[in-house]
Amino acid sequence: STFTAASQKRWLPRLAQALEPYDPMFIEEPVTPGADDALPELAAHTSTPLATGERLYSRWDFKPLLETGAVDLIQPDLSHAGGISEVKKIAGMAETYDVALAPHCPLGPIALAACVQVDFCTPNALIQEQSLSIHYNDTSDVLDYLVDPSVFQFTAGTVAPPSEPGLGIEIDTDVVESREGNVDWRCPTWRHDDGRIAEW
Repeated sequence: STFTAASQKRWLPRLAQALEPYDPMFIEEPVTPGADDALPELAAHTSTPLATGERLYSRWDFKPLLETGAVDLIQPDLSHAGGISEVKKIAGMAETYDVALAPHCPLGPIALAACVQVDFCTPNALIQEQSLSIHYNDTSDVLDYLVDPSVFQFTAGTVAPPSEPGLGIEIDTDVVESREGNVDWRCPTWRHDDGRIAEW
């Protein structure tokens, strides 16, 4: 299991130590964007791997993070970090620092297909995040947009490499056209019970 912290800097070492008996796979995004300077101190206080990077956008954003030696896993989002080519470069750079890759992917089947392609050709790929059937995709099955949704048939936590060319998926254009104009999607704003905006 993983743990997403995004907590305040002073609490992080105590929180990380309190989590150690539960043996999380890693602590995800332990600090808010722009607070990466707190990661080396946190890394010195825990044996739990640290993961971050879903809101970084290029090799130049990841380079100073990797140079700290404080992270064990990077999570670039292909939809934000320049796509397959740039994320492959980021992953290669991370590999030279002995840092694993877990592409961030809270989106639909096209983004997931791109991530899976990167995973299968990247030696330091460790795990793939995906959002199928997660709380914000519960009203519409995103796999409806595929001609053959079985391409993402997970078995015991694994998925087979796609056998078709390109991303290995085919979009069902009839479904896309039938839903055209029926979308009123906005990036959700997560709030605490007291109304304060929550970090995702």
